[in-house]
Amino acid sequence: MPGSLLGNIVPRVEDPDLVRGLGTFVDNQRIDGTAHAVFVRSPFAHARITAVDTAEAGRAPGVLAVHTGASLREAIGDRPVPAFAEVNPAALRRALAVDRVRFVGDPVAMVVAETRAQAVDAAELVDVDYDELPVVADMEAALADGAPLQFEEIGSNVAASRADGDRTDPLAGADHVVRLRLENQRIATAPIEGHAILVEPRQDGLTVWVATQQPHMARNLIARFTGLEQDRVRVIAPHVGGAFGGKAGIIPDHAAVVAAARQLGRPVKWTETRSEAMLSMHGRGQVQYAELGLTAEGRMVGLRVRVVGDCGAYAGFGGALALGPTYMMIQGPYDVPEIRYDAIAALTNTAPVGAFRGAGRPEAAALLERLIDLAADELDLAPEEIRRRNLIAPDAFPFVTRTGVTYDVADFDLPLREALRIADVDAARAEQQRRRDAGDVKQLGIGLAVYVEITGFGGSEFGSLHVHADGTATAMAGTSGHGQGHATSFSMIVADRLGIPMEDITYVQSDTALVRSGGGTGGSRSLQMGGNAVGQAADEVRVKALDVASRMLEADPADIVLDDGTFSVRGVSGTGVGWRELAAWAHEHDGGLGSDTDFTQDGATFPFGAHVSIVEVDTDTGLVTPLRHVAVDDCGRVLNPLVVAGQQHGGAVQGISQALWEQFVYDEAGTPLTSTFADYAMPTTADTINLEVSNTETPTPLNPLGAKGIGESATIGSTPAVQNAVVDALSHLGVRHVDLPCTPERVWRAIRDAASGTGQALWREPPAAFGRLPRGDDATTPDTVEI
Repeated sequence: MPGSLLGNIVPRVEDPDLVRGLGTFVDNQRIDGTAHAVFVRSPFAHARITAVDTAEAGRAPGVLAVHTGASLREAIGDRPVPAFAEVNPAALRRALAVDRVRFVGDPVAMVVAETRAQAVDAAELVDVDYDELPVVADMEAALADGAPLQFEEIGSNVAASRADGDRTDPLAGADHVVRLRLENQRIATAPIEGHAILVEPRQDGLTVWVATQQPHMARNLIARFTGLEQDRVRVIAPHVGGAFGGKAGIIPDHAAVVAAARQLGRPVKWTETRSEAMLSMHGRGQVQYAELGLTAEGRMVGLRVRVVGDCGAYAGFGGALALGPTYMMIQGPYDVPEIRYDAIAALTNTAPVGAFRGAGRPEAAALLERLIDLAADELDLAPEEIRRRNLIAPDAFPFVTRTGVTYDVADFDLPLREALRIADVDAARAEQQRRRDAGDVKQLGIGLAVYVEITGFGGSEFGSLHVHADGTATAMAGTSGHGQGHATSFSMIVADRLGIPMEDITYVQSDTALVRSGGGTGGSRSLQMGGNAVGQAADEVRVKALDVASRMLEADPADIVLDDGTFSVRGVSGTGVGWRELAAWAHEHDGGLGSDTDFTQDGATFPFGAHVSIVEVDTDTGLVTPLRHVAVDDCGRVLNPLVVAGQQHGGAVQGISQALWEQFVYDEAGTPLTSTFADYAMPTTADTINLEVSNTETPTPLNPLGAKGIGESATIGSTPAVQNAVVDALSHLGVRHVDLPCTPERVWRAIRDAASGTGQALWREPPAAFGRLPRGDDATTPDTVEI
């Protein structure tokens, strides 16, 4: 709209404090008398705890308490830590391990001391006796007959499953069928700030500072764990140094610190070390078996998918992503007539898997986009051509998928056309052919990916706006930022609706004592839910302000206009009051001027986009070098291009990194092999490239702003585009697939195997456990998992 802030680049108001070192992270909080907690963690992947001797540690200088699983259970009862998503109640965790440890890093004991240094020293004195047990660290091996069981009471390592009751063959009638076994590897979440918590007991409850995406969720879970009423637990999330899904709800370590603080009656703090975070905060982790049937013309006939999701050692959130979001989004942007989908959440002796940027949706897109490139190769079609023959038509929306979700609105070919144009794919393919003809050692690859994802998930969100007597304003929302720019975006909405200067707007979030309710941040919901909630509150304040102005100016409310922060009577010159004067009058006569509201969105929104990756592959060494990455993402209406580009940059780098470098690896004994940045291939600025990001805009009809999510989009589109580019660079050599991550060794081996004529084994039969899954009403699918 003319003169609107929205749609323009506005510098982030959060950044000055952060770049000057004035952040307020949990570890910056200082409360007199704070004690410090340190955990003793298992060095074994699977073992019985036969004895824990804490006597010497208890006598160490400064030690206030030493807790074990048994002593904590005796003190607080046999309470599991309430999980963000309870996949199988029989396999939930306690605050500290009781009787058995199930992964390297499982917390066995906790020392609380006057200083962190004293707690670290005392933790070395805790003596734990273990009786080692058989280990299964591989998710497919965990499903084999006779595999070591994580929980005997479950009777298998299947924490949960889903299976289609209709067993008709989705590939019937296909002229061509392509099959592929894919790995979507486990990766370390690796945020700048690990987990952190500071618990201060009060006479009437608790105040908890915690690095979390969801303060109200954390409050509710802490209340459940302690038995306190929710209004007696105050949770504050100050600045949070990244989360990416890894800081949803609370974790057992948080619960242990809460219990320790209540027992001591004094504040207790725990800040996770980088080593601890690398051992415990993981995402992704799927093995996927996918079969796609097509006609001779390249039209999809049906899709059959079987997925194993790795829960890790406990039946938490991560494994269930294969049953929830991956299933929901497995159709992608394509018109697939038939889909059959089975999934298993498997228990292994590895760290519990949680959400990571996209939480199940990138796994679906990676599977589908890789499979479609394999089909394009089979049918000798250009990658963009086979996609266009199968994209859902723009006039088909709202579109109900075979998995039961309703896409709001899209034109999937729009960003594809734009990405191909920006990347100048024809010129890139000409250079590719030149290198192939010349037998160049460094070959060029061009990869595409078209994606659609689910965000917001609908429901309600709290928004608030109050104008103070001096004309300044405070906005609040129930979402909780950890770097996305909420204060900037939401202040822009208020300034645009009301004409209050942005510098006069304060944004408050992430404090359950101040913000009435909130769903927090996850699933790219912040702008479409929290932003629209703030906008709704601003609209309600506007109506109230027009009424106040009509009384001040003795005019009909219908004749009052608000222009550039001034209220005046339409057609009458020389009249007008500003916000400062109006707000003072409202506070004197009406007792204030503000609105607390709840915005409701009827359903999820579905961002989409297309990515093009151009890479160079050294065929002698297998080294892959990204040359260009073009991302065209459609998140509906763009509020602030600067904030959107920031999300695109961060998401694309994480997606590219998964495609080429990152992987968390265990050996057969469950020992982590990549638990430090010396072993784990985290990219630096030297590894990344200038990203070419842009947007198409297809506003959703589901909210007034027309906004969809953007936080996870570029991660979803980038990984398969890069993987497809790597395979494309080598396709003329006979290479048909390279699993994630496309490391130099894997690429080199693929080239060697193709040259030797041995071929590639793209498929093997899925684990027999899929044939034993309960069908239909007997399935053990948990409630739909959303993030």
